[in-house]
Amino acid sequence: MKVQNIDDGKYFDWGKTSEDYAKYRDIYPEEFYQYILKLGLCKDGQTVLDIGTGTGVLPRNMYRYGAKWIGIDTSEEQIKQANNIASKNGMKIDFFTCKAEDIDFPDKTFDVITACQCIWYPDHKITAPKFSRILKNKGKFLILYMGWLPFEDEIAGKSEEIILKYNPKWTGYGDTKKPVWIPDEYLEFFDVISQEEFNVDVPFTRESWHGRIRACRGVGASMSPDELAAWEEEHIKMLFENAPERFNVKHYISIAELELK
Repeated sequence: MKVQNIDDGKYFDWGKTSEDYAKYRDIYPEEFYQYILKLGLCKDGQTVLDIGTGTGVLPRNMYRYGAKWIGIDTSEEQIKQANNIASKNGMKIDFFTCKAEDIDFPDKTFDVITACQCIWYPDHKITAPKFSRILKNKGKFLILYMGWLPFEDEIAGKSEEIILKYNPKWTGYGDTKKPVWIPDEYLEFFDVISQEEFNVDVPFTRESWHGRIRACRGVGASMSPDELAAWEEEHIKMLFENAPERFNVKHYISIAELELK
């Protein structure tokens, strides 16, 4: 995948990180899921479409609350992982390899559409009217994001420095707590009902933080084998010099709830 305004158009492939993604990126704290439930969404028989589902983290973690989930992703490898994990856990979730721009569901199919950690990637001129068509009356579009805070957390900051050393085109650095981005194209079809940000501490071990960073777009999805090997060595060394075996990393969660006009 290439996106012009992301990483200076550098190619990245989530499929290269699928094993790490499945193992190390299921990290949203319980506050994240409880917030969604307090909105009255993704539960009790609602039909939900999760775009950019990756390994199905959101549908799998919210499956127990009773919604019927469908997850789509552009990466065949990510969908393979999603299906494998769901099947092992006895979850009946439909996962498909599909771009958000190419979805073709009947009108008024879904109560909710979720976009978690992926709002930057679709062509919103195409997806905004499509989402409005396949949502039921007063259907919801939920934009979800969680990011680490490199200026407030020493380990996160040092990790970013090492990523940039080996991948200077990566634009995912330097995040600060802010409202999640709502592309203008959706405002023609949706009203913004609520928007909130809150801080969370996410627990890691040295191994799980290393795996989490390796699974990000700027590392495993885009570095060459030589770059990745050099990054691995330096990042592991940094963790052993600066982090205890178990530690928290400061993050923030940002959620926007949109309702179909």
